[in-house]
Amino acid sequence: MGNGSRVFAYLRASTADQDATRAKTMLDTFCHEQGASISGYFVENASGATLDRPELMRALSFMQEGDVLLLEQVDRLTRLKSAEWEKLRAIIEGKGIRLCALDLPFTFPVLEKKDSVAEDDFQQRIMAAITGMMLDVLAAVARKDFDDRRRRQKEGIAKAKEQGKYAGRKKDEQKRNQILVLRERGLSYSEIEGLLGCSRRTISKAVRGV
Repeated sequence: MGNGSRVFAYLRASTADQDATRAKTMLDTFCHEQGASISGYFVENASGATLDRPELMRALSFMQEGDVLLLEQVDRLTRLKSAEWEKLRAIIEGKGIRLCALDLPFTFPVLEKKDSVAEDDFQQRIMAAITGMMLDVLAAVARKDFDDRRRRQKEGIAKAKEQGKYAGRKKDEQKRNQILVLRERGLSYSEIEGLLGCSRRTISKAVRGV
């Protein structure tokens, strides 16, 4: 990439039990194939339906004009309602940050080196217009998907309650027992995370019997 532009990856998972770094290797490989490298990672476990995301805000605050925010998918950035998406988009555009998402091939050129400043400026203006339009559409789709899933979940729970079948979330007893055995053997939380692929929160809940 030319003109001192840097690439920063934003990785997000919705809950503490999910691995927010799952796509890190994929993003690294993609950048390498594009002849670029990732200068830093911003990782967090938070819902995409809220702007209360410290790592995302830290990334946007740290990044400079011309830098690229790399995403696995657009829904990693937003599942926001329309008004909140407009606020987030205004921050991104106001700082001159460019977006690249693996599910949007037309954003890949932001990682390419340009032959001339004129070509770079011309293509950037075209890409900014196209990206802005497509992001609005995909942000709306991501929000609709979020709302639909929540609605179906509520409907399913309500139906199960009517039939007397709903008992809340089932605990993974096998995983819980594995955690307890490993703790009894003196393994640390980090060691258990590595062996079982579960989160620190899951380990803590198992140890506390929650």
